[in-house]
Amino acid sequence: MTAGRDPVGNPRSGRRDHRRLEWDEALEGLVARLLPTWLGEDLGHECDWTSIALVPDGARAELDVVARAKGVVAGLRGAGIVAAGVDPRLEWRPAAVDGDVVDRGAVVARLMGPTRSILTAERTVLNVLGRMSGVATATRRLVDAVAGTPCRIYDTRKTVPGWRLLDKVAARAGGGWTHRIGLYDAILIKDNHLAAVEAAGADPAAAVRRAREFVARTFPPQRAEAMVVEIELDTLDHLPAVLEAGADIVLLDNMPAERLAVGVEIRNRLRPEVILEASGGVTPDTVGKIAASGIDRISSGWPTHAAPWLDVALDWGAATRSA
Repeated sequence: MTAGRDPVGNPRSGRRDHRRLEWDEALEGLVARLLPTWLGEDLGHECDWTSIALVPDGARAELDVVARAKGVVAGLRGAGIVAAGVDPRLEWRPAAVDGDVVDRGAVVARLMGPTRSILTAERTVLNVLGRMSGVATATRRLVDAVAGTPCRIYDTRKTVPGWRLLDKVAARAGGGWTHRIGLYDAILIKDNHLAAVEAAGADPAAAVRRAREFVARTFPPQRAEAMVVEIELDTLDHLPAVLEAGADIVLLDNMPAERLAVGVEIRNRLRPEVILEASGGVTPDTVGKIAASGIDRISSGWPTHAAPWLDVALDWGAATRSA
């Protein structure tokens, strides 16, 4: 198995950017809070009657979590929290780390302890690993497709409700970068915001200036310094003005690579420090051409809303025994 690497450094990375998500206590706490809901889908207010009917009380087992396809592993820490939440006597022993590329047939973890508890935890453990590893694997496809360029791949808010942080940390394991987490941690002026602004007689540049002034007067200095102001444009007509207005990032949405290249030329001439982002129609087949335009970053919801899960399974281990 191979460990993943961060993408090539971005020359504009010193500018304001979104916080990069990592596994931490807050994320582990989220999994612990979600776990009762996950387990409730299987157990209701009762229990795993099949295991109670067929498996002797006191039986113990060691089962391997095996990848049935090549991919990037993610969610190992979350799966361990699931196991411990089902039964603190279960031992979760990872054989990989998030971001590792594993081949088909590779053992990524071992789950040991009371057999009934292993069987109760099985589907939820595999759901966490399968979903998160699928997102990581898809993200890595995009990252690999832009290798050799300074372009970075960013996630989006197109995530499963309740799973946003898990989807985003899975994209991180695949070599991606974290876009804003929610509406609360950045200013991102999108098309419908612009429609409202323009209905009131203003233009995109005025929206950027208004947002910048709002941040300065609303937040304490440290928070204001970290608050990104980004604007989405679907035409290059307003690009010079929003660059001059002080946007940190300009998102060029649904533009062909040729137009993106023109936008890069405008940015390089007027405000070379501003980050340019592209989005829309991003797939493994199109992302390389988009990156070749000279754009700094590409945001894509494809890994979180369209990519298949990684097939993982729990296989009976040779060390299984009865207590």
